[in-house]
Amino acid sequence: MFARYKSCTGHRAAIYALAKSHTPNHFLSAGGDGWVVEWNLDNPELGKLVANVESQLFSLTTSPEDWPEQLIIAGNMTGGIHWINPATPSLSKNIQHHQKGVYCLLWIQDELFSAGGDGILTRWNPSNKSAQESYQLSNKALRSIAYLAEQDLLAVGSSDGNIYLIQRSDLRLLKTIAAHSNSVFTVSWLNQERLLASGGRDAMLNVQDKDEQPLFRQPAHWYTINHIIQPANANWMATASRDKTIKIWSLSNFELLKVLDTARDGGHSNSVNQLLWMNNHLISCSDDRTVILWRPSCPTVV
Repeated sequence: MFARYKSCTGHRAAIYALAKSHTPNHFLSAGGDGWVVEWNLDNPELGKLVANVESQLFSLTTSPEDWPEQLIIAGNMTGGIHWINPATPSLSKNIQHHQKGVYCLLWIQDELFSAGGDGILTRWNPSNKSAQESYQLSNKALRSIAYLAEQDLLAVGSSDGNIYLIQRSDLRLLKTIAAHSNSVFTVSWLNQERLLASGGRDAMLNVQDKDEQPLFRQPAHWYTINHIIQPANANWMATASRDKTIKIWSLSNFELLKVLDTARDGGHSNSVNQLLWMNNHLISCSDDRTVILWRPSCPTVV
């Protein structure tokens, strides 16, 4: 289903985050070395350092194409959020906000949301780079945010094992779902936003419909599930894990279709931390300090 295409090397520490770049056919990576590096899918052997914040980076996103500034936003291990303007570095700033690491950043329309290790969810105004509203959701870390556009709803995964459903407009808590026996590391809306998937430290993969009816629950990896993605209109989803593997699952019946591992596929030699789907490439990053590009080996994958 997928074959290793090429790898990107040069980071000096674990890589935790990936994001699309403003430059067509380019993407960004960030990690424990504090570097934000830009890579070209057509020539991935050579990366370009676009920022060095001298702090471990856990999360990464970029401003939309129609935003006035081409911003890179990165969250660090001590709760700081870096607003990086590569074109005009003097306009860049670091705002110390959360008391602990920033594990997820999500840009929605004209707002940015951050999830902190202090259990706080914050809404930001990117125009003036200021925090507008914060909500103490948990006394444990918030690890992931997913957005359901149809209902203007946020799903927030927490280290207390819960998923919190939040109305985006006023940050009103609608429901608390006891989803995992341990930290919820990743949440994702699947199948045109009809299903909610989650994975956590308990290595369980959960899928439920919008009425919270369970559709699938299985120990899907040996260790923590760090990330879940489904490319738009794809009939599959992918999970990344601390067990060093990426797994591809059918969305029609949740059958395991493929395991991408070290021995058979030239995969990662350490924890796989995040995935990105871009221009018909599956991109993965890892504690092994590399990014791997995977290409579909048959048309049925996409």
